[in-house]
Amino acid sequence: MNRKDQYIEPDNSYYEMSTDPSQGTMKLVIALTALSVILTSVLAIVYFREKNKPVNQVTNVIGGTDTYISVATATPTPVPPIQAFQNPLLYPSSALINTTTDLPISDACIPSTRGLTQNVINGAVIVSDYQRENEIFMGDPLEYSSVAGITTFRGNNFRNTATFGYLSPVGDSIDTITQVWEFSGTGSRLASSQTFEWEGFQLTGQPLVVRWSSDIRSSMNLYPDKAAKEDLTEVICACLDGLVYFFDIDDGSQTRDPIYVGASIKGTPSVDPRGFPLLYLGQGDDNGDDGFGMYIYSLIDGSQLYFYDGGDDGAYRMNWGAFDSSPIIDAITDTLIWPCENGIIYTFTLNTEYVSGSSSVMVNPVCTGYKYIFNDTQGRYLGVESSIAVYGNYGYFIDNNSNLICLDLNSLEMIWVFRTDDDSDLSPVISEENGIPYIYIGTEVDYQGGQGSYSGAAYTYKINALTGDEVWQTSQPCYTYNGQTSDTDQVGGCVGNPILGKGQISNLVIFSYSCTTDLLSGNRIVAYNRDTGNEVWHYDMNIYTYSSPVDCYDQDGNAYIIICDSLGQIHLVNGQTGERISYIQASRNLGTESETSTGVEFQASPVVFNDMMVICTTSGSVFGIRID
Repeated sequence: MNRKDQYIEPDNSYYEMSTDPSQGTMKLVIALTALSVILTSVLAIVYFREKNKPVNQVTNVIGGTDTYISVATATPTPVPPIQAFQNPLLYPSSALINTTTDLPISDACIPSTRGLTQNVINGAVIVSDYQRENEIFMGDPLEYSSVAGITTFRGNNFRNTATFGYLSPVGDSIDTITQVWEFSGTGSRLASSQTFEWEGFQLTGQPLVVRWSSDIRSSMNLYPDKAAKEDLTEVICACLDGLVYFFDIDDGSQTRDPIYVGASIKGTPSVDPRGFPLLYLGQGDDNGDDGFGMYIYSLIDGSQLYFYDGGDDGAYRMNWGAFDSSPIIDAITDTLIWPCENGIIYTFTLNTEYVSGSSSVMVNPVCTGYKYIFNDTQGRYLGVESSIAVYGNYGYFIDNNSNLICLDLNSLEMIWVFRTDDDSDLSPVISEENGIPYIYIGTEVDYQGGQGSYSGAAYTYKINALTGDEVWQTSQPCYTYNGQTSDTDQVGGCVGNPILGKGQISNLVIFSYSCTTDLLSGNRIVAYNRDTGNEVWHYDMNIYTYSSPVDCYDQDGNAYIIICDSLGQIHLVNGQTGERISYIQASRNLGTESETSTGVEFQASPVVFNDMMVICTTSGSVFGIRID
């Protein structure tokens, strides 16, 4: 069946694997059987030869001394103990990080077949034969950060977790979610269109959480009681009102004065994973006091250290300089990696100057940009809203024209491009399986019909990250609405980022599909077998959501999925079975005469630190939720 026709079937009768997973399995079984027979035969020959030798026969005699071959047993490399700042959910590190392969890139994924034009630019100057002096090669996600917490969207360079630490059940199991605190003091900011005001937090809008070391904590402009708190875990939320807010995860009290950015922040910021007091922020709208681009702030005193304007003269889409993407920082090379909605992939050599505990931090960034275009693409479609994922020297992102791209970050040359069947703003999720990296990604329902509402297919893929080959593909039916302008669109499909299972569900990848029963209603969480793409379980909700589901675990590896919907409900689901354990309705002004659930809408994605989840709302409230 032609994928482009799948949206005509809203009853999901089109559900069809694009590849037969049993074929690869059968070939593997046959190959392993043949290899086993050969090895058995060889061992039998060796055994009987040795058995028939005379007992007193000496294999080698040198200088009258019998000699023999000693076969040493390999000593396994000891696993280093986990460090206090490392995420136990990712321990121990296991990724081999190998970007070499003998497999060819399929013809459909070779960039030149689509008439690729690519350039490396420094400002308006095109650089030929570019090669990065200090080469990027990012490793296992356990090693991404040297500070405890979640410092970027979905945690690290693989974009595979928004949870740090374990849940601790009060009784025998995890079965309760409790609203603990709320902050509701955010404001609003006029949009660039002058027709409405931005307020609260939208997608991706994930908070960051950091447990600072004592020397860094003492150097920052924290309130005195917070600076003195040894186990302070700070929550950082960038808001559409143009401010960045800071909270104590335990009770939601503010830890310091907000930072005034003076521009709406829609995406997820990043904290420097080296534990340096640096915050990286990107504008979501051209409504700033001065310029339209990205910012670097000192978390010592809240001062702005650097600004880069996304209205780059060299961009194909120079009129839109938003940085909704959440950047990645390579600690070893001191490099900031940040795609922009102007269609340029930026890397900044930061030239950071900082001594732990000192009262100042400085950066002096040197910018290099990469831009590209295909013969079949218009430049206005080449913006990037997804956050880049990095495996070794390869960066992965998807643009607004459905191009999933693998980019060599050292030569700034495109390795392969895979055209998805619809639009996607998801951040690619990397999983290394048996030494081979794979990408998991899904699409919205956006380009499959004309103006108005209709049902279409939200596609889900597993892609070989070295070649761009499709391993499997499946889909779910979702509703969408295409308005006269993009401002009036209401998309369905995969809007929240997927979960890469760990612990007891390490064989699963879990996607969220919005608007599954009608426009603005219905949501389905589907767990797929990673190897085959076959559905293992699904969980249906009455209300749709754009918020990303998050996976949590107890120390036995039992998995719990949390999903927050657009009416303020929070669902706790068994990660192994898909059965609902509990749910609550979040409320504003809880426990007061003005308590209400009105205006509680979750679009932003949550973050979890041990047993506390933090999530923000479109109305501006920030909630602290305990899971136990």
